[in-house]
This record gives sequence, structure tokens and C-alpha cells, in this order.
Amino acid sequence: MNQAFKILEFDKIINKLKEYAFTENAKRHLEEIKPYLSESELEHSLLETTQARIILDTFGNPPLVSLNEIEDILIAVRQGGFITPKQLEYIGITLTAVMRLKDFLKRCKQLNISLPYYEEQLDSLEQLRYEIGEKIRAERVDDYASKLLRSLRQDIEQVDAKMRQKAESILKSNKECFTDSYITQRSGRICLPVKKECKFKISGSTIDKSSTGATLFIEPTVVSKLNDELINLRLDEENEERRILYSLASKIHDEEEVFYENIRVIEKLDFIFAKGKLSFDMKGVTPEINTRRWIKIINGRHPFLDPDQCVALNFEMGDGINGVIITGPNTGGKTVAIKTVGLLSIMAQCGLHVPCEAGNFAMNSQYLCDIGDGQNITENLSTFSAHITNILSILQKANHDSLVIVDELGSGTDPTEGMGIAIAILEELRKSECLYLATTHYPEVKAYAEKTQHVMNARMAFDRESLKPLYRLEVGKAGESCALQIAKRLGMPSQMLITASKAAYGEEQSQWITELNIKEDISFKQSVAPKLQRKKEKQPPNNLTEKFSIGDSVMILPDNKIGIVCMKVNEKGILQVQLREKKIWINHKRVKLHVRAEELYPDGYDFSIVFDSVATRKARHQMERKYDETLEIKIEE
Repeated sequence: MNQAFKILEFDKIINKLKEYAFTENAKRHLEEIKPYLSESELEHSLLETTQARIILDTFGNPPLVSLNEIEDILIAVRQGGFITPKQLEYIGITLTAVMRLKDFLKRCKQLNISLPYYEEQLDSLEQLRYEIGEKIRAERVDDYASKLLRSLRQDIEQVDAKMRQKAESILKSNKECFTDSYITQRSGRICLPVKKECKFKISGSTIDKSSTGATLFIEPTVVSKLNDELINLRLDEENEERRILYSLASKIHDEEEVFYENIRVIEKLDFIFAKGKLSFDMKGVTPEINTRRWIKIINGRHPFLDPDQCVALNFEMGDGINGVIITGPNTGGKTVAIKTVGLLSIMAQCGLHVPCEAGNFAMNSQYLCDIGDGQNITENLSTFSAHITNILSILQKANHDSLVIVDELGSGTDPTEGMGIAIAILEELRKSECLYLATTHYPEVKAYAEKTQHVMNARMAFDRESLKPLYRLEVGKAGESCALQIAKRLGMPSQMLITASKAAYGEEQSQWITELNIKEDISFKQSVAPKLQRKKEKQPPNNLTEKFSIGDSVMILPDNKIGIVCMKVNEKGILQVQLREKKIWINHKRVKLHVRAEELYPDGYDFSIVFDSVATRKARHQMERKYDETLEIKIEE
């Protein structure tokens, strides 16, 4: 998605639209929605949104459904694959939904608008829908799907009942032979729980036995004969079910084009009604569109602000005014105002309704924005560098049909130079003849707007009595930052305000001190802060580092093992000793001097012979002569 769209929060609008859609295809098209560049296509899209809103207001939500599984079923049918009763039932439910949607759209035709006439492109395939409903129920082939199937299932019930009667009869007549007084099933066969010692008294096949072997599960011979008959009946039943399923699948395949047309129309309606539902949810209106480079918003609001609390935006530019420079205090709503203009313009050009009383929006070929600090640590960009990099890119792209929005113009650097850069940027934007909105605090920029043709000042209203922003944009007037007044209201001490006033206004500072109604004797009061608790630095035990030297022969207690000191005692009282098979770290208290190093080795002895491997010593010797990147010296611990 265009970065400017994300900055202006159009991605959130798309997410809202996707929540209203049912079909995956509609969601995908909504995710790809972008401003129309064709005026006629945009007018058609807006007309669809408006008619969807009319239907929603009059008749409520249409009975749209998800069609996400239909295409997979159609592909399986086309390839001659087997489709399940569950899938057929889903097809039937879908055709029922098509029928209900057709009925809904037929009622909507009384509104005398064109959208309901999509009904004529839908076909609920009444005969097929009826046949599926008659033959498939509860995700299985119904008993009455065919006379043969009904007959087979009746025969299966009778044979199954006869098998149980025979088994029950044997059970009752030979009670002493059984461990339980009921029949059971093993491996899908009816069996009797026969005592092991009575197995020859019951004629039949042993199917299973208990874990102890004391009970045998025997299928009586008379039951076995009936079971063979039952198996044949079940095979016939399965074949008949398959015949019915393939017959229905074949009929679905014959109507494949109708199914795809239904899918296309429903997805199109889903897309259109998602736009209508967004309009309904945010109380939107149909915007007017122009190519005369003119924007007018009457009582507009940002879509994601509470309509009962936000102050309505009234804004107009164009007809000779290409640039609007907005000034005013921080937290006064400047950024919200310019983002609202940008977002509503994008929504209107995407064929969506906008949340305002009325609006007329220019079609733009590009939306170019610089809002936020843009700081990027990975690219080593400061706030100012990020702004300039982005704005230079904007200036290269901007043309007559662009809408440019820049927040805090010239900020993030030396105020004097920042002011000069801000005016230079505005001058380039003016030359490009694009529409542009910018916010700033520089008084020189306000003066530039007053004397420059095609540029106008605007301000966010501010109540100087209560020192609170009114969040109301006033076009044609320059605003003040009111920074000292706001700082005073937020609790800045008088002495700091006096210092700030002197630095800002020099000789005129007394006027500002009077206006601020501050006293010079009030100073900044420091609050009590928590104290850091620093830990005491650990001192190494006295003379421990000198207790042992490298090469000393020592005895490890209590094992009385002899070793050689590799590393001297550290601040924790630990040293390293080379034993015969390994090196160990050990507390100095468990080590006793055996023989001093100077008694064992001559002066300047190379202890690497004792402590390092042959390979490591060779590598070290080679590296001392010249660097070799293929060599590796391992430090053993």
C-alpha cells in the first residue's frame, strides 16, 4: 500500500471494509481498493455505494453468504471426483441463499434504482436445489433418495434384527456357558462372551478373546451366515448411495457456468454492500467529485473520532487558492485537520462515502505526505534528515494534479534555518501548482502566506481566556503558538517563563510578563527524588595475587593431587591448576604450595610447553612469524 495512505490511516478504512464482507474474493478486492483515475469509473463506483446505502437504510442487510468452498467443489466435480453428502448439502444451502438474495433484490426494485437488477443475473436452480434437499439430509443420503435404497436399508434392518434375535436365543438357552448375560460386538461382528472351558459347546468362529484369555468372543454359525447376507446388502447400499451422489454431481457439473455466474454476482454485491455498510456505520454522505482542483468540506470529521465529541471541520481550498498554511498551538488539532482533509479525499476518490454534512473533492493523481518524525535508526536518519529526505522526494513527484500534506514544516533543526527551508519548500510547491496543506509555527511563514499569491493562512482556534484549544479550523486567519500561555497553564514556574519571554521577545518581554500575569519571585521547586543504593566495591584479599606464581607445583587438598599453577589467584580467590588429565579452577584455600616455579624451571621458561597442545604451540609460533588467516589458536581453560 502507498505509504501516504498508511500515514493518513486509509489502511484502517480498508480493514473496516473487510470486516463487512463475507466472501474471500470481495475481501481481496477491498484490500486492493485505490483511488480511481477515471472520472466516469469513479462516478459509477459512488453510485453503487449510494444505492447500497439506500437499500440498507430501507430494507436492512441483504442475505449474503460466504462462498469460499463452492469453487473447490466445482473443481472436484469437473475432474470427476467424488463429493460427499456434506458437500452436496453445502451446495443446497448455497442455492437456498441465492434464492433468498433474489427475493430480497426483487423487493428492492420498488426503490427504482439499478442495483437490485443484479437479481436477474442470479439463478437459484430450483430443480437441482429441490432434488438435493430431497435426497441429502443431515449430511447423509436420505432413505427415500431412491426406492432401491429404501428397500436395501429395510432389508439391512431386518437382517440385523434377526442376527440379534438368534444371538439372544443362544444366550438364553445356554446361560451356564457365558461370562455375561448380553451380546457384544468385536471387529464389527455380533459375538457371545463364552467361557474358555465351554468353547466346544457353542458352534461358531472365535473372533477375539479377553486380556486374561478366560473369555472367548464367538460369533455363532447361524449368526455368521446372516452376517454374510448383511455384508452383501451393505455393499449394495453403498453402491446405490454412490450412484445417487454421482448423479447429483453430474447435474452440478451441467450447471457449472451458472454456479460461477452466481459466485461472480454475489462477490460483486458483497463488495458493493461492504462500502454501503461502512457508509451506514459512519453516517457518511455521497461526496461530489470535480477535476477543477477544488476541495470543500462542510462539518466533516475524522472517521475514527467519536462523532459526539469531535469538533466538526469546515474547510475550503481551490478557485485560485492552491496552498493553505495552518498555524496554531500544539495539541490544537492541526495534524488531525490536515489528516482529515487527506483521508476524506482518498475515501471519496475510492468510491466511498465520507463522514460529513456535505463534501466536494478534487480528483488527485497522487497523494504525497510528510507527517510524523520519520526518524530511522537503521538508516541513521534524524528527525530533520528524515523530513528533508521525504520532502525532496515529494517535490520531485508533485505536479498540478497532486495533493501534498506536510506537517510541522521546517521543524527539527535551527529555527532560523528551518524557517528559511520551510519557505523554500512552500515556494517549490507553489511553482508545481499542486494543492498543498502545511502546518508550521514560524511567524515568517505566516507573513509569506499573507503576501504570496495563491496561498492562504489558516489557524486552529484557541481560547485565550481558558487557554484551551477549540479544535476549530479558521481559514483566512493566522494563528499563534501560545506556547508561553500553555506552558504556564501546565505548571511551568514563573522564573522559567520570564527567562523564556526575555529570550523570545527581548526588550518587549515586559509586555509578555504582564500579559502572562506572572511574578518574578516564584522559582522552580525541586521535588524529592529517590536515592541510588550503590554497592561497595569488592577488594581482593590481601596479597592473594602474590600467593602463587605461574609454574608453582602445588598440592590439591584433601585429595593430595599434584598440579601446576596455570593462572594466578584472581579477586575472588580462585586460581587455575593444570592436573595430569585436565585443568581445574579451585579456591586458594584448598591449594598448598609444593615446590616454587623458580626451583623447577630456568628463567624465561616457556610455560606453553606445559599448558598448550602441540598444535596450538605450532600455530602460535607460525603467527609470530607472519599472520595466517587459516590458523586458529585455542585458549584452553
